[in-house]
Amino acid sequence: MPATATPTPPAPPSPLAAPAPGAPAGRAPHPLPRWPLYALFVVFPVWWLMGLGDMIWPLFALPMSVLLLRHGQLRAPRGFGLWLLFLVWMFASVIEIDTGGRMIGFFYRVLIYLAATVIFLYVYNGTERDLPARRVALALTAYWAAVIAGGYLGVFFPHSSISTPMAQIVPQGLQSNELVSHMVTPRFAQGDPEGFYANKPRPSAPFAYTNGWGHNYAELIPFVLVALAFLRRSRLFWLVMVLLPLSLIPAYLTVNRGMFVALGLGLAYAALRMALRGNTRGLVALGGLIVVALGVNLAVGVQDRVAERVDNSQTNETRLAVYEEAYERTLDSPLFGYGAPRPSELGEGVPAVGTQGQFWNVLFSHGFAGAALFLGWFVWLSWRTRGSPTPLALWMHVVVLMTTVMMFYYGLMDSGLIIVMIAGALALREAERQPPARRRAAPLLTG
Repeated sequence: MPATATPTPPAPPSPLAAPAPGAPAGRAPHPLPRWPLYALFVVFPVWWLMGLGDMIWPLFALPMSVLLLRHGQLRAPRGFGLWLLFLVWMFASVIEIDTGGRMIGFFYRVLIYLAATVIFLYVYNGTERDLPARRVALALTAYWAAVIAGGYLGVFFPHSSISTPMAQIVPQGLQSNELVSHMVTPRFAQGDPEGFYANKPRPSAPFAYTNGWGHNYAELIPFVLVALAFLRRSRLFWLVMVLLPLSLIPAYLTVNRGMFVALGLGLAYAALRMALRGNTRGLVALGGLIVVALGVNLAVGVQDRVAERVDNSQTNETRLAVYEEAYERTLDSPLFGYGAPRPSELGEGVPAVGTQGQFWNVLFSHGFAGAALFLGWFVWLSWRTRGSPTPLALWMHVVVLMTTVMMFYYGLMDSGLIIVMIAGALALREAERQPPARRRAAPLLTG
């Protein structure tokens, strides 16, 4: 008999799980429509070409907030209080902001945090009838396809960028801010052969930085594997199957070591869980995927590129020095940090303190308590979803685990935070449902 994992018993509902003010007692809640998620992820290339790529998340969080209020009932998991406390602490850190440029960055991050909160609650409060997990996975798979298309733009046109309609509207003074500039005039690749580190261009579109491409790609792969199970016996199944090996080419050309580490750990963890459940078919399918990945690896010669980058790059030493500086300078402002990243004191060409990993950004910007609350939320989310009673829940749990690791060396202030919150919401939803009877699923998902 194959071993089976014992599902984690559902946590009791949060006090937030009560009818909204003014909602009649006993009335069935209004369904949560799917169109906001489709508009966010399926239509994303349009927003990016318009120059709204980084701002689309808070913009669509507004109608989602209205739909949540109309829903009539608002539920949240017990551990959500950690996240809410982090938001309060993060808001309080504004007292440390000292320039207008840093204030722009601070409020952008505020908007992303709030958008992630709303989207998490939206997916968590959805049901399999009005907001089915398969539809969410398919929407994220469409977004993954857009990320792949952006990666190929960086491969074929590494020195190009586009001037979006927003570039004609936003004042030039505001465009001098690096964040705004990357948003309204997005480039296809990141790198400067003539710069301080002599970096070759690496694909980054539709994100401002190559690291953003890498962590989003890693987070999205489990959604793609989930989508394949729902797409089997359809034409879209074969389209995704063709895109998977093709996606590895821009992925490898980013030479994104952190992405490789996260995916390696995530897939190895999933394989271990499959082995413990006696899921031979799943292991064979996952093994086939890895063989294809290794084949593309050999064809592209990525191992030589990674070795060259390691030999000719000082980024590891620089990152460690910036992490140490972030910790030491936070000791001088331990309560609320500095509100935003600040220039490094280590010399010219060194990245700003608080820009080389989401955890370090939170630590430096919001102090030790803010960092503890932020990390505590994701540790709780990882622990709470560990039972993975369904294959879908397992892959969503993998996303949360990978992101919890990646936050120590990648920033999440783009769709990365949104994606992991969606994965957490879906995993919690599955964990709180009555564990379903074992049923057939695609090999990659069989639990």
